[in-house]
Amino acid sequence: MQNKQIIFTAPGVAELLDNEIKAPGAGEVLVETVYSTISAGTERANLAGDPNVSTSRRSVGRPVTFPRTLGYCSSAIVREVGEGVTKVKPGDRVAVSWGKHSRYQVRGEVDIHPLPEGITMRDAALGLIATFPMAAIRKCRLEMGESAIVMGQGILGQLAVQLLRAAGAVPVIAADPVEAKREMALALGADYALDPFADDFADRVRAITGGGVKVAIEVTGNGKALDQVLDCMARFGRVALLGCTRDSNFTIDYYRKVHGPGITMVGAHTMARPSHESSPGWWTTADDMQAVFALAAGGRIRLESMVEETHSPAEATEIYARLMREKAFPVVQFDWGLIK
Repeated sequence: MQNKQIIFTAPGVAELLDNEIKAPGAGEVLVETVYSTISAGTERANLAGDPNVSTSRRSVGRPVTFPRTLGYCSSAIVREVGEGVTKVKPGDRVAVSWGKHSRYQVRGEVDIHPLPEGITMRDAALGLIATFPMAAIRKCRLEMGESAIVMGQGILGQLAVQLLRAAGAVPVIAADPVEAKREMALALGADYALDPFADDFADRVRAITGGGVKVAIEVTGNGKALDQVLDCMARFGRVALLGCTRDSNFTIDYYRKVHGPGITMVGAHTMARPSHESSPGWWTTADDMQAVFALAAGGRIRLESMVEETHSPAEATEIYARLMREKAFPVVQFDWGLIK
Protein backbone atom coordinates (compact mmCIF):
# COMPACT_ATOMS: atom_id res chain seq x y z
CA MET A 1 0.00 0.00 0.00
CA GLN A 2 1.24 3.48 -0.89
CA ASN A 3 1.95 5.64 2.13
CA LYS A 4 3.22 9.10 3.06
CA GLN A 5 5.52 9.60 6.03
CA ILE A 6 7.51 12.44 7.59
CA ILE A 7 11.16 11.48 7.56
CA PHE A 8 14.20 13.28 9.01
CA THR A 9 16.47 12.91 6.00
CA ALA A 10 19.46 14.86 7.34
CA PRO A 11 20.31 16.97 10.41
CA GLY A 12 17.73 19.76 10.57
CA VAL A 13 15.80 18.52 7.51
CA ALA A 14 12.32 16.92 7.56
CA GLU A 15 10.43 15.86 4.44
CA LEU A 16 7.09 14.25 3.64
CA LEU A 17 7.98 11.30 1.42
CA ASP A 18 6.24 8.40 -0.28
CA ASN A 19 6.90 4.85 0.87
CA GLU A 20 5.24 1.46 1.07
CA ILE A 21 3.36 0.14 4.06
CA LYS A 22 3.15 -3.61 4.65
CA ALA A 23 0.03 -5.60 5.49
CA PRO A 24 -0.37 -6.44 9.18
CA GLY A 25 1.04 -9.76 10.30
CA ALA A 26 -0.03 -11.94 13.19
CA GLY A 27 -0.71 -9.81 16.26
CA GLU A 28 -0.45 -6.57 14.28
CA VAL A 29 -2.89 -3.80 13.38
CA LEU A 30 -2.97 -1.51 10.33
CA VAL A 31 -4.32 1.94 11.17
CA GLU A 32 -4.94 5.15 9.26
CA THR A 33 -3.66 8.13 11.24
CA VAL A 34 -6.02 11.01 12.01
CA TYR A 35 -3.77 13.26 14.12
CA SER A 36 -0.17 12.99 15.28
CA THR A 37 1.43 15.25 17.88
CA ILE A 38 4.96 16.67 17.84
CA SER A 39 6.93 15.98 21.00
CA ALA A 40 9.17 19.03 20.77
CA GLY A 41 12.08 18.04 23.02
CA THR A 42 12.56 14.50 21.76
CA GLU A 43 11.99 15.37 18.12
CA ARG A 44 14.29 18.40 18.24
CA ALA A 45 17.08 16.22 19.65
CA ASN A 46 16.56 13.56 16.98
CA LEU A 47 16.32 16.09 14.16
CA ALA A 48 19.50 17.79 15.33
CA GLY A 49 21.37 14.50 15.42
CA ASP A 50 22.04 14.70 19.16
CA PRO A 51 24.21 11.67 20.02
CA ASN A 52 22.50 11.36 23.42
CA VAL A 53 18.96 10.62 22.26
CA SER A 54 19.12 7.06 23.59
CA THR A 55 19.22 6.15 27.29
CA SER A 56 21.08 2.91 26.51
CA ARG A 57 24.68 2.68 27.73
CA ARG A 58 25.43 0.77 24.54
CA SER A 59 24.63 3.88 22.48
CA VAL A 60 27.46 5.96 24.00
CA GLY A 61 29.97 6.90 21.32
CA ARG A 62 27.93 5.51 18.45
CA PRO A 63 27.43 7.83 15.48
CA VAL A 64 23.96 9.21 14.77
CA THR A 65 22.60 8.04 11.43
CA PHE A 66 19.95 9.38 9.08
CA PRO A 67 17.25 8.96 7.86
CA ARG A 68 15.33 8.89 11.16
CA THR A 69 11.60 8.59 11.83
CA LEU A 70 9.55 9.73 14.82
CA GLY A 71 5.98 10.61 15.84
CA TYR A 72 5.16 8.37 18.77
CA CYS A 73 1.84 9.92 19.83
CA SER A 74 -1.14 9.70 17.47
CA SER A 75 -4.80 8.82 16.97
CA ALA A 76 -6.12 6.62 14.19
CA ILE A 77 -8.85 4.45 12.71
CA VAL A 78 -8.28 0.70 12.50
CA ARG A 79 -8.30 -0.45 8.87
CA GLU A 80 -7.13 -4.07 9.08
CA VAL A 81 -6.13 -6.53 11.79
CA GLY A 82 -3.75 -9.46 11.63
CA GLU A 83 -4.29 -13.00 12.81
CA GLY A 84 -4.93 -13.34 16.53
CA VAL A 85 -5.85 -9.70 17.19
CA THR A 86 -8.80 -9.48 19.57
CA LYS A 87 -8.56 -6.03 21.15
CA VAL A 88 -9.84 -4.04 18.14
CA LYS A 89 -11.63 -4.46 14.82
CA PRO A 90 -11.74 -2.42 11.57
CA GLY A 91 -13.45 0.91 12.06
CA ASP A 92 -12.51 1.30 15.74
CA ARG A 93 -11.13 4.62 16.99
CA VAL A 94 -7.80 4.16 18.76
CA ALA A 95 -4.79 5.90 20.22
CA VAL A 96 -1.43 4.65 18.97
CA SER A 97 1.70 4.52 21.09
CA TRP A 98 5.24 4.48 19.68
CA GLY A 99 4.08 4.95 16.10
CA LYS A 100 5.24 7.41 13.44
CA HIS A 101 4.22 10.62 11.71
CA SER A 102 2.76 8.53 8.93
CA ARG A 103 -0.57 8.29 7.11
CA TYR A 104 -0.70 4.54 7.65
CA GLN A 105 0.99 2.61 10.44
CA VAL A 106 1.38 -1.04 11.34
CA ARG A 107 1.81 -1.58 15.07
CA GLY A 108 1.65 -4.50 17.45
CA GLU A 109 -1.65 -4.95 19.25
CA VAL A 110 0.01 -3.84 22.51
CA ASP A 111 0.51 -0.35 21.05
CA ILE A 112 -3.15 0.08 20.08
CA HIS A 113 -5.51 1.56 22.67
CA PRO A 114 -9.30 1.64 22.10
CA LEU A 115 -10.92 5.00 22.89
CA PRO A 116 -13.75 5.41 25.37
CA GLU A 117 -16.74 7.64 24.71
CA GLY A 118 -16.06 11.32 25.28
CA ILE A 119 -12.48 11.23 23.98
CA THR A 120 -11.89 13.10 20.73
CA MET A 121 -9.29 12.12 18.16
CA ARG A 122 -7.31 15.24 19.12
CA ASP A 123 -7.43 14.16 22.77
CA ALA A 124 -6.25 10.70 21.79
CA ALA A 125 -3.22 12.06 19.95
CA LEU A 126 -2.01 13.46 23.28
CA GLY A 127 -2.73 10.32 25.29
CA LEU A 128 0.68 8.67 25.26
CA ILE A 129 2.64 11.82 26.00
CA ALA A 130 0.33 12.55 28.93
CA THR A 131 1.43 9.27 30.50
CA PHE A 132 5.00 10.61 30.82
CA PRO A 133 4.27 13.21 33.54
CA MET A 134 1.65 10.88 35.01
CA ALA A 135 4.34 8.26 35.63
CA ALA A 136 6.67 10.92 37.08
CA ILE A 137 3.99 12.04 39.54
CA ARG A 138 3.28 8.44 40.55
CA LYS A 139 6.98 7.80 41.22
CA CYS A 140 7.10 10.84 43.53
CA ARG A 141 4.25 9.34 45.59
CA LEU A 142 2.43 12.66 45.72
CA GLU A 143 -0.13 12.87 48.53
CA MET A 144 -3.24 15.06 48.56
CA GLY A 145 -2.52 18.53 49.89
CA GLU A 146 1.20 18.50 49.11
CA SER A 147 2.74 21.40 47.19
CA ALA A 148 4.23 20.84 43.74
CA ILE A 149 6.24 22.72 41.14
CA VAL A 150 6.75 22.05 37.43
CA MET A 151 9.94 23.39 35.86
CA GLY A 152 9.21 24.14 32.20
CA GLN A 153 5.89 24.70 30.44
CA GLY A 154 6.23 22.94 27.14
CA ILE A 155 3.79 20.17 26.33
CA LEU A 156 4.98 17.90 29.17
CA GLY A 157 4.93 20.72 31.70
CA GLN A 158 1.41 21.75 30.73
CA LEU A 159 0.23 18.19 31.15
CA ALA A 160 2.06 17.88 34.48
CA VAL A 161 0.29 20.99 35.82
CA GLN A 162 -3.12 19.52 35.02
CA LEU A 163 -2.31 16.08 36.38
CA LEU A 164 -0.90 17.48 39.63
CA ARG A 165 -4.06 19.49 40.17
CA ALA A 166 -6.19 16.42 39.43
CA ALA A 167 -4.08 14.41 41.91
CA GLY A 168 -4.74 16.89 44.71
CA ALA A 169 -1.51 18.92 44.80
CA VAL A 170 -1.89 22.39 46.27
CA PRO A 171 -0.53 24.83 45.45
CA VAL A 172 0.62 23.91 41.94
CA ILE A 173 3.42 26.21 40.76
CA ALA A 174 4.48 26.48 37.12
CA ALA A 175 7.87 27.90 36.16
CA ASP A 176 8.84 29.13 32.70
CA PRO A 177 10.74 32.20 31.40
CA VAL A 178 8.20 32.80 28.60
CA GLU A 179 5.23 34.92 29.68
CA ALA A 180 2.82 33.27 27.24
CA LYS A 181 3.70 29.86 28.65
CA ARG A 182 3.07 31.11 32.19
CA GLU A 183 -0.31 32.47 31.13
CA MET A 184 -1.19 29.11 29.57
CA ALA A 185 -0.19 27.35 32.80
CA LEU A 186 -2.57 29.52 34.79
CA ALA A 187 -5.37 28.83 32.30
CA LEU A 188 -4.74 25.10 32.70
CA GLY A 189 -4.99 25.21 36.48
CA ALA A 190 -1.68 26.33 37.99
CA ASP A 191 -2.12 28.37 41.17
CA TYR A 192 1.04 30.38 40.50
CA ALA A 193 3.24 30.88 37.43
CA LEU A 194 6.75 32.23 38.05
CA ASP A 195 9.74 33.29 35.98
CA PRO A 196 12.68 31.06 37.00
CA PHE A 197 15.10 33.74 35.80
CA ALA A 198 13.85 36.22 38.42
CA ASP A 199 16.41 36.89 41.16
CA ASP A 200 13.92 36.05 43.91
CA PHE A 201 12.53 32.90 42.27
CA ALA A 202 13.51 30.40 45.00
CA ASP A 203 12.53 32.84 47.76
CA ARG A 204 9.06 33.24 46.24
CA VAL A 205 8.56 29.48 45.94
CA ARG A 206 9.54 28.96 49.57
CA ALA A 207 7.24 31.80 50.66
CA ILE A 208 4.29 30.43 48.67
CA THR A 209 4.77 26.90 50.06
CA GLY A 210 5.59 27.81 53.66
CA GLY A 211 9.22 26.77 53.54
CA GLY A 212 9.71 24.66 50.46
CA VAL A 213 7.94 22.57 47.85
CA LYS A 214 7.28 18.86 48.44
CA VAL A 215 7.25 17.52 44.86
CA ALA A 216 9.04 18.84 41.77
CA ILE A 217 8.62 17.70 38.18
CA GLU A 218 11.70 18.88 36.26
CA VAL A 219 10.78 18.93 32.59
CA THR A 220 13.34 21.19 30.95
CA GLY A 221 16.26 18.77 30.86
CA ASN A 222 18.47 21.74 31.75
CA GLY A 223 21.10 21.33 34.45
CA LYS A 224 20.61 24.89 35.66
CA ALA A 225 16.87 24.31 36.10
CA LEU A 226 17.57 21.22 38.21
CA ASP A 227 19.98 23.23 40.35
CA GLN A 228 17.36 25.97 40.74
CA VAL A 229 14.54 23.68 41.77
CA LEU A 230 16.70 22.04 44.43
CA ASP A 231 16.91 25.48 46.06
CA CYS A 232 13.10 25.44 46.28
CA MET A 233 12.66 22.05 47.95
CA ALA A 234 11.34 21.23 51.39
CA ARG A 235 13.18 18.74 53.54
CA PHE A 236 12.53 15.18 52.32
CA GLY A 237 11.15 16.54 49.01
CA ARG A 238 11.04 14.44 45.86
CA VAL A 239 12.26 15.50 42.40
CA ALA A 240 11.27 13.64 39.23
CA LEU A 241 13.73 13.98 36.36
CA LEU A 242 11.17 13.89 33.57
CA GLY A 243 13.18 16.05 31.16
CA CYS A 244 16.15 14.43 29.46
CA THR A 245 19.26 16.20 30.79
CA ARG A 246 21.36 14.90 27.92
CA ASP A 247 24.42 17.08 28.62
CA SER A 248 26.38 15.58 31.52
CA ASN A 249 28.73 18.57 31.67
CA PHE A 250 27.17 20.20 34.75
CA THR A 251 27.25 19.71 38.48
CA ILE A 252 25.22 20.55 41.55
CA ASP A 253 26.05 20.75 45.26
CA TYR A 254 24.83 17.27 46.09
CA TYR A 255 25.97 17.46 49.71
CA ARG A 256 24.00 20.57 50.64
CA LYS A 257 21.12 20.37 48.16
CA VAL A 258 20.41 16.61 48.05
CA HIS A 259 22.26 14.66 50.73
CA GLY A 260 21.71 17.01 53.68
CA PRO A 261 17.98 17.73 53.25
CA GLY A 262 17.21 14.12 52.29
CA ILE A 263 15.96 14.85 48.78
CA THR A 264 14.84 11.91 46.65
CA MET A 265 15.70 12.22 42.95
CA VAL A 266 13.77 9.87 40.67
CA GLY A 267 14.62 8.88 37.12
CA ALA A 268 11.33 9.37 35.28
CA HIS A 269 12.06 8.40 31.69
CA THR A 270 8.87 6.87 30.35
CA MET A 271 10.61 3.63 29.41
CA ALA A 272 11.50 3.11 33.09
CA ARG A 273 8.19 1.42 33.84
CA PRO A 274 6.86 -2.15 33.99
CA SER A 275 5.75 -3.81 30.77
CA HIS A 276 2.99 -6.11 32.00
CA GLU A 277 1.69 -5.52 35.51
CA SER A 278 0.99 -2.26 37.35
CA SER A 279 1.71 -1.74 41.05
CA PRO A 280 1.51 1.32 43.32
CA GLY A 281 3.72 4.04 41.84
CA TRP A 282 4.66 1.91 38.84
CA TRP A 283 1.97 1.58 36.17
CA THR A 284 2.22 0.16 32.67
CA THR A 285 1.80 2.40 29.65
CA ALA A 286 -1.53 0.79 28.77
CA ASP A 287 -2.95 1.32 32.26
CA ASP A 288 -1.73 4.92 32.36
CA MET A 289 -3.29 5.55 28.94
CA GLN A 290 -6.68 4.41 30.25
CA ALA A 291 -6.22 6.58 33.34
CA VAL A 292 -5.45 9.62 31.18
CA PHE A 293 -8.56 9.04 29.08
CA ALA A 294 -10.72 8.55 32.18
CA LEU A 295 -9.49 11.86 33.59
CA ALA A 296 -10.10 13.62 30.28
CA ALA A 297 -13.55 12.11 29.79
CA GLY A 298 -14.45 13.09 33.34
CA GLY A 299 -13.39 16.69 32.80
CA ARG A 300 -10.47 16.51 35.27
CA ILE A 301 -7.89 17.41 32.62
CA ARG A 302 -8.12 19.14 29.24
CA LEU A 303 -6.14 17.73 26.34
CA GLU A 304 -7.53 19.10 23.06
CA SER A 305 -7.48 22.69 24.35
CA MET A 306 -3.69 22.49 24.66
CA VAL A 307 -3.22 22.24 20.89
CA GLU A 308 -2.03 25.64 19.65
CA GLU A 309 -1.50 24.90 15.96
CA THR A 310 -2.72 22.31 13.45
CA HIS A 311 -0.91 21.79 10.13
CA SER A 312 -0.95 19.55 7.12
CA PRO A 313 1.89 17.02 7.02
CA ALA A 314 2.77 18.65 3.68
CA GLU A 315 4.07 21.58 5.76
CA ALA A 316 6.51 19.36 7.66
CA THR A 317 9.70 20.90 6.26
CA GLU A 318 8.83 24.40 7.52
CA ILE A 319 7.31 23.20 10.78
CA TYR A 320 10.46 21.32 11.71
CA ALA A 321 12.64 24.23 10.62
CA ARG A 322 10.68 26.28 13.16
CA LEU A 323 11.19 23.59 15.78
CA MET A 324 14.95 23.96 15.36
CA ARG A 325 14.97 27.76 15.69
CA GLU A 326 12.11 28.48 18.14
CA LYS A 327 12.81 27.85 21.81
CA ALA A 328 9.17 28.37 22.81
CA PHE A 329 7.72 25.97 20.22
CA PRO A 330 3.91 25.60 20.42
CA VAL A 331 1.92 22.40 20.85
CA VAL A 332 1.47 21.23 17.25
CA GLN A 333 -0.57 18.45 15.69
CA PHE A 334 -0.52 17.19 12.12
CA ASP A 335 -3.95 16.59 10.55
CA TRP A 336 -3.50 13.68 8.15
CA GLY A 337 -6.89 14.30 6.59
CA LEU A 338 -5.44 17.40 4.92
CA ILE A 339 -3.32 15.40 2.46
CA LYS A 340 -4.57 13.43 -0.51
